[in-house]
Amino acid sequence: MKITDVKMFSALNKSLMIVISVLLLCQCASKEEPEFVFRSTSLVNDNHTWFLAFEYFGDILHERSGGRIKLENYHSEQLAKEIEAIRLIQAEIIDMTTTGSLLSNWIEIAAFCELPFFLEDSISMKNFIDGPIGKRMEEEMLNKLGLRPVCYFQRGPRQLTSNRPIRHPDDLQGIVIRVPNVPSFVTAWSALGAKPTPMSFSEVFTSLQQGTIEAQENPLALIRSAGFAEVQDYLNLTNHVVSWVYPVIGEKQFQKLPDDLKVIFLDAAKDMQTYEHQLFRQREKEVKHELEERGMEFIEVDNRAFKEKCLPAIYESLSPAMQKVYDDVLQPNQ
Repeated sequence: MKITDVKMFSALNKSLMIVISVLLLCQCASKEEPEFVFRSTSLVNDNHTWFLAFEYFGDILHERSGGRIKLENYHSEQLAKEIEAIRLIQAEIIDMTTTGSLLSNWIEIAAFCELPFFLEDSISMKNFIDGPIGKRMEEEMLNKLGLRPVCYFQRGPRQLTSNRPIRHPDDLQGIVIRVPNVPSFVTAWSALGAKPTPMSFSEVFTSLQQGTIEAQENPLALIRSAGFAEVQDYLNLTNHVVSWVYPVIGEKQFQKLPDDLKVIFLDAAKDMQTYEHQLFRQREKEVKHELEERGMEFIEVDNRAFKEKCLPAIYESLSPAMQKVYDDVLQPNQ
């Protein structure tokens, strides 16, 4: 090859590299970075309805905002355990999570999110959420904690799992049971004769496996998704709590959105709630059968005995102001 040919080839190669570089830069420029990136953490795993609902939420947020909002979802307490997640949201380190009665560590009215033997079914739960006490709860979350609830997710009734059948409160004497860090749960299970131990959800499976705790209580969907059938033999149908959780965003983070994106965000949250409710109903029908197939035996319990034994202690644990709320809600049914 002649020297002139080499020079021409070299010049052509450089020109080609410049063209490729320009094309790459144009391609990168066309993919604009989102204006707002929110990070959400949840205690459930990636197959739970709550996490799947947040994935759906992220998709429609990105689409409807024209790529201006991106939601990054983390499951299984990857970013933080629930109490720490609240603090991190307030510090604007992360942005969203799901929470409920655990907020009673800050605002006592949040205890009604999961007060044992308080609500009977999903209908009474919805009426409570939409009623004056539910609205007051949301206002206190916003004004006192800086957390904006954007919708609510269903939990399903909480049930007790164990390695011996529990049919009556007398069967609970001395049993070590994991509970979330919620005062009313500690009160209720202590009154029933058990030894409640507050513990983060991510630690429960290992603790059951190692025998540190002997029992735990959660809705069927969480019992299934956490794999508790591998370490617990009995599912005792206590139905002791009918409850819900709120997907929340830090109010400081929400207020950084321009008005048009605030509307898009809240509308998408409503659709997320509808999606979660539909998914919850579909899966709830399947969960019991799946747990039975995995070897869990379902035990009918004396629900009245459970309720009568722990209700006085639960009521006395409430402040006078919360006792009045309790009476106002239940009085029409008595």
